[in-house]
Amino acid sequence: MAVSKYQPSGNSLGHFLVVLTFIVLSFVVVTASAVQAQTYRFTSVQIEGNQRVEAGTILSYADIARGEAVSAGRLNDAYQSLLGSGLFETVDVVPNGSTLVIRVQEFPTINRINIEGNRRLKDEDLLNILQSQPRRVYSPTLAEQDAATLTEAYTVAGRIAATVDPKIIRRSDNRVDLVFEVSEGRVIEIERLSFTGNRSYSDRRLRRVLETKQAGLFRQLIGTDTFIEDRIEFDKQVLSDFYQSRGYVDFETKNVNAELTRERDAFLIIFDVVEGQSFDYGQITALSLLDDVDAQPFMDVIKIKPGQTYSPAGVEQTIARMERVALQMGLNFIRVEPRVTRNDRDLTLDLEFEISRGPRVFVERIDIEGNNTTLDRVIRRKFKIVEGDPFNPREIRQSAERIRALGFFSNADVTAREGNSVDSVIVDVDVEETPTGQLGFGASYSNNDGVGVSVTFSERNFLGRGQALSFEFNTASANQAYSFGFREPALLGRDLAFALEASYRTTNNDFADYDTTNIKIIPSLTFPVSENGRLSVRMNLLQNEISDVVENASKLIKDDEEAGPVFSAGLGYTYSFDTRRTGLDPNSGVVFRFGQDFNGLGSDDATYIRSTAFLGAETKVFNEEVTLRAILEAGALNATSGNTRITDRFFGNGKIRGFEPNGIGPRDLAVEDEDALGGNMFAALRFEADFPLPLPEEYGLSGGVYFDVGSVWSLDNVNGGPDGGDRVDDGLNTRSAVGFSIFWDTAIGPLRFNFSNPLQYEEYDNRQYFDLTVSTRF
Repeated sequence: MAVSKYQPSGNSLGHFLVVLTFIVLSFVVVTASAVQAQTYRFTSVQIEGNQRVEAGTILSYADIARGEAVSAGRLNDAYQSLLGSGLFETVDVVPNGSTLVIRVQEFPTINRINIEGNRRLKDEDLLNILQSQPRRVYSPTLAEQDAATLTEAYTVAGRIAATVDPKIIRRSDNRVDLVFEVSEGRVIEIERLSFTGNRSYSDRRLRRVLETKQAGLFRQLIGTDTFIEDRIEFDKQVLSDFYQSRGYVDFETKNVNAELTRERDAFLIIFDVVEGQSFDYGQITALSLLDDVDAQPFMDVIKIKPGQTYSPAGVEQTIARMERVALQMGLNFIRVEPRVTRNDRDLTLDLEFEISRGPRVFVERIDIEGNNTTLDRVIRRKFKIVEGDPFNPREIRQSAERIRALGFFSNADVTAREGNSVDSVIVDVDVEETPTGQLGFGASYSNNDGVGVSVTFSERNFLGRGQALSFEFNTASANQAYSFGFREPALLGRDLAFALEASYRTTNNDFADYDTTNIKIIPSLTFPVSENGRLSVRMNLLQNEISDVVENASKLIKDDEEAGPVFSAGLGYTYSFDTRRTGLDPNSGVVFRFGQDFNGLGSDDATYIRSTAFLGAETKVFNEEVTLRAILEAGALNATSGNTRITDRFFGNGKIRGFEPNGIGPRDLAVEDEDALGGNMFAALRFEADFPLPLPEEYGLSGGVYFDVGSVWSLDNVNGGPDGGDRVDDGLNTRSAVGFSIFWDTAIGPLRFNFSNPLQYEEYDNRQYFDLTVSTRF
């Protein structure tokens, strides 16, 4: 066997590799230095390929002067600068002897933009949010940004699986068509909304608070059952407001977990909350830190009482009342600060309203931005302060709330910053307008009126003046109605609302032996008389006519027909008191209305005094799962000359369930159809209870029970019948009915199905065991 005479050791081999590596690196460094050190001098620059971009513009980006010594690094910088300008699709910078050749290929011009594959969102809505525009230079970067913007629009619409790919189609003359290919994907709905940590209120009750909803039967028509991240933040705030108004001062939302289902076709959203304990008001006092100001007048306006559930709204309204007292006393710069002492043992909060004098700071000016349509004065009148008034931070916050409550803006921010001097501030109002007009076409069905169609138009901010304008046309087999409405909420810049209502209505009633035509023109003024009270005064211009009376109808009806069209004018007023305006108790409310109309001014026809009263109260019990409601209504019609007309009397329609329209009240029993004549008096008492049903909540179904009792009675003339016989029953006969209801929240509105069982009735009454209506609340 041959044996080598020499084998390098491991150390020798390592030394060899180190030396070899050093030689290679040295060669690279030297070569790079040589390349970097290589310089060029150009006596001319040749530009090729440009069509729209001037040669001077290209040279300015290249930044290479003739005769200047230019390194290879400078040439690379010129290349990067030209490419980074966004004007060129490709760039070549080539030294050619003493000539520098710059070849460019310009980005094409956008010929047109198309969106393909979209069905749920309209072209015009999507095109308006694009930055790329026809007849502008195409930019791949901008096209990608536009694709992301379109994808976000679909995400907001609940289609988080949507994808958008920008494509270009080459055209002649260096033009392209920019096409966004959309794959909409499926709507990702919210399959389940649930809560953890809630002990006092059920998931069902809390879900009613949130703007976000679970997917229901009308999921294709309702947008609030899709997942939108920004809406979740809003829901956290309204959930906090809900608990805070019920005394849960420690409430917080620790986390909101939104997860996709395993099939990735729906979201599961869980709100993790900490309720804490509900606190009541404890001892309530007022303390003046000013030697010349007595605290007693401020104590006199405190309406919150010890033992009531604590509510931040009650504290805010108490501060507002105290500040008004200070102004009435001629005191400026008064600050009312609530000092809260917490008593965890008995779960109460002691309040001491500390009255002091704040810094002498004035409002320098109020700047308003973002209102392209709405006039400045519409926003300014929501401020109770003007330029030069003492600055009040709380008033600024409340002004912001009043501006948002207008409903004219999708966003309204009111902030204060330092003015031109240390004792002045500038109030900035930044608003973002939202559409306020609505045009609607609809169809309706009612057991009483049959099938009908309607066309409505409304504008809540007419010409940007804050005025409301509406037109409505309704037609059904039993009646037709045309109406016009106009409302100026701040006449002469004051808290004085002017309204004008006009309507023309005809009835071809299946429940009566005659037709009617009614024309109304009612201008009115409404103004506050107390914190919860409003007074409305009006003028009534009315014309009523009865026509097409059947041959065998009651003599009383025929007498009214012979009178022909009857015009009457009069004055009226309505006082209303509504505790819901202040919202001190979120679970209860009381509404009272009383009105009178004095008709027949300047005429002997239709002269009467018409009085009506309404009293309603409701409260929520069993952790707000059940709503109890009681309503009392009454009316009286007193003729000041002659007899009352059938078009002016009360029929009690809708007041007592279980009876058809014109189904109760005085009747002429001497005629074949036993015509209903209406009464000069009516009274109705209704008790209701609404509650959830043991059904999946996404069905939108709930239940209710009710008991109604009342009557319609009294006539001036009881000589009815073809021969004038006295067979008119106008006595005080009590009617009553019980029943249950099914409420269904649909995309077209809340529907109510009533199933009634009349208990007390007269033989001639027309009973009704089922009716379908739109659910309303007083």
